[in-house]
Amino acid sequence: MIDYRQSGVDVEEGYRAVDNYKESARRTMIPGVLNGLGSFAGMFQVPAGYTEPVIVSGTDGVGTKLDVAFALRKYDTVGIDCVAMCVNDILCHGAKPLFFLDYVACGKLDANVAGDLVRGVSDGCLLSGAALMGGETAEMPGFYDAGKYDIAGFAVGIVEKSRIIDGSKIREGDVLVGVASSGVHSNGFSLVRKLVTDYSEPFGGKTIGEVLLEPTKIYVKPVLSILEKVDVHGMVHITGGGFYENVPRMYPSGGVHGGGKDARLVSVIKNGSWPVPPIFGELVRRGADPSRMFNTFNMGIGFVIALAKEDAPAAIASLGADGFPAYAIGRVASGTEDVVFE
Repeated sequence: MIDYRQSGVDVEEGYRAVDNYKESARRTMIPGVLNGLGSFAGMFQVPAGYTEPVIVSGTDGVGTKLDVAFALRKYDTVGIDCVAMCVNDILCHGAKPLFFLDYVACGKLDANVAGDLVRGVSDGCLLSGAALMGGETAEMPGFYDAGKYDIAGFAVGIVEKSRIIDGSKIREGDVLVGVASSGVHSNGFSLVRKLVTDYSEPFGGKTIGEVLLEPTKIYVKPVLSILEKVDVHGMVHITGGGFYENVPRMYPSGGVHGGGKDARLVSVIKNGSWPVPPIFGELVRRGADPSRMFNTFNMGIGFVIALAKEDAPAAIASLGADGFPAYAIGRVASGTEDVVFE
C-alpha cells in the first residue's frame, strides 16, 4: 500500500504553504476584490467610472534568473520580477493592473521557500497597485529537480477603450523617452549564466550575484501618472530581444508610412544618451558579444515612451520626481530599418 505522501507529495506542507500565502495576499487587497484565498476562483468587480472598459491581460515567468536565487538561497525578490514582467507589458497599452494570479511549481515543496516566493509576488503587486487574487502551487516529484522551483504569473488590467495606447498616434519627430532599468532585469540569463559561474565574486560593492538578482523595476505608478499629464503616443517594455526586438512592437502593425516608397516610421536611438549600468560592461568583459548586447539586454533602459517633442521635458521631470530616472534617448524618424543607432 502506498499513499500520496509516499509518492512524494506532502499535502501537509502544502497546507503550510497556503497559510504563508494568505498574509501575502491580504496585504494587496484593493477595492473590487470580492473574496479571499481559498475559493475555487478569485472574483473582482469591474470598477465604476468606465464608459467602455477594456480588459487587458498578460502572462510571463521569471526564467533562468531563478537559478541565481537558488544559488544565493534568496527567494523573496524573484516574485517581484514575475509581477513586473506581466504588469509592465499590459501597461504598454495604458492599462491599470487590477489583479494578479501566480503559479509555483516544484519537485519537493518547502513551505518557507514557497512563502518567500509568494511574498515577493505580493511586494510586486503592492508596487503595481494590483491585488494578489490567488494562484496554484504544484508539487511534482520526479519532474523538477530537488530544490528547484518555477514561478509564473498572469495579470489583468483595465483601460478605457478611447484611451488605449496602440501606437497609432506616433508621428515623425516624436521623442523617445527611456526610463532607467535596475540592471539586467529578467532577460538574457541563459547567457548570463554561461558568463558568470561564481555569484560570490565582488562587484560594485556587492557580490555579482546580488547585482544580478536585483528585481525588475515596475513602471506602473509613475507611467500612469504621466498618462494623466501628457498625451502619450506609444510605449514599450524592453524585455527579451532587447531594443531590436521590442521597440518596433510599439508601432501599429504594418507601421505608418513616411517619405519614400519603402519608408516607414522607425526608431533612431542616440548612443551615449543615458548611463549604461556597469554590469553590462562586465558581461562583455567576460565574453558577451558586444555587437549583440542590444539584441539581448535592456542595456539600462527598461521602458520607452514615445510622445510629442514639447511633452518630453514634462514626462522626464515627472518620472524623475517619482524616483525613475529618464532620458531623451532618441526620436521617431522615417526610414527603412526598424531601429537605428547613431
